[in-house]
Amino acid sequence: MNDRPQILFLCVHNAGRSQMAAAFARQLGDDRVIIHSAGSAPGETLNPAVVTAMNEVGIDITGESPKKLTDQMARDADVVVTMGCGDECPYYPGKRYDDWELTDPAGQPIDVVRGVRDDIRSRVSELLDELGALGE
Repeated sequence: MNDRPQILFLCVHNAGRSQMAAAFARQLGDDRVIIHSAGSAPGETLNPAVVTAMNEVGIDITGESPKKLTDQMARDADVVVTMGCGDECPYYPGKRYDDWELTDPAGQPIDVVRGVRDDIRSRVSELLDELGALGE
C-alpha cells in the first residue's frame, strides 16, 4: 500500500502541457508524490518550444517522450488532471478529476508557451498543497 498520492496528468498528445505539469510536480513534490503523464493519442516528440521554456526555469525534460495512457496509470491515480482533451480522454469512475483549461502550446510563440508554463506551475503548486505533498 502506498501512502503517497498519485497524480496522472493527461492530454491528447502528451507533448506539452502534461509534460510541463509532470515536471513541475516532480520538482515541487519530490518523493512525496508519484507522478505519471500520458496522452490518449501521444505525439512522436515533445514540443520544442515547451522544452525551451522548461529549460529557462532550470528543468530539463529532453529525456522525456510522449507516452500512451494505460489503464494501470489511470487505476493507480488518486487525481487525474486533464488538459484540453475533452471526450478524447477516458473517464475512470471513482477518481478525482480536475480539468485545467489551458492554451495548447502547439504552434505558439515562445512568449505564449512561457505564460502556459507559468500558469501550469501555479496550478501544480496549488494541487500539491491541497494533497499535502508540496515541498518547502
